Amino acid sequence: MPKVAVTIITKDEAANIDACLASVAWADEILVVDSGSTDDTVARARTRGARVIVRDWPGYSEQKNFAAGEVACDWILSVDADERVTGALAAEVRARLATDPAPAGFRIPRVTWHLGRWIRTTDWYPDYQLRLYDRRRARWKTTRVHESVEAEGEVGRLASDLEHYAYRDLAHHYATMDRYTTLAAAEMHERGRRAGIIDLSLHPWAAFVRNYVIRRGFLDGLPGFIISVMNAYYVFMKFAKLWALQHK
Repeated sequence: MPKVAVTIITKDEAANIDACLASVAWADEILVVDSGSTDDTVARARTRGARVIVRDWPGYSEQKNFAAGEVACDWILSVDADERVTGALAAEVRARLATDPAPAGFRIPRVTWHLGRWIRTTDWYPDYQLRLYDRRRARWKTTRVHESVEAEGEVGRLASDLEHYAYRDLAHHYATMDRYTTLAAAEMHERGRRAGIIDLSLHPWAAFVRNYVIRRGFLDGLPGFIISVMNAYYVFMKFAKLWALQHK
């Protein structure tokens, strides 16, 4: 059976790194690539037995591709410090790789804990992420935000969830959206995308309807409504910032 390396990129993740590393202790190899934490992330990771490399921040995709190139295993499971690999997911990874799989990688459903519950509606679930991949046939695509793996060949799906503790509270959620919409707008601007009144007026409403009605956010009660509104606000701010870049 192929061995599996877990790679994690970090910066100031002392609050998360212990639980994350505990959830991947089953892996054959664990590498943490840190971009200059000012807390004790690095010390905690080394205490947990992970190999740690500290290097400057080149961007999300570049850092993850670097991590994939620094391990001995060809099969990579890439997780973030605020994610947890459940026992069921670990067992499924082992079982699927034991069959000498043809796919170049596997998408994993990700479920997020927010506002006191697991959110299994809106655009947040199942939120499939291609995180288990053969580095000989796949690599991270270079983007400013929402980085993803590009695979050469078939991609399979796993059934077990990857748990995501994305936000401490609504303030953290809002701050993250502010940072990501800035990156998304810059990327769209570089690609030649432009924003007008249609983008700022219709796209946010469409996002709300998709999240709250089509993706059944209403089943999650008030948290589902809040998330649907914030997802719509994300779309609005992304296009508003793009419009501002056009008129800078």
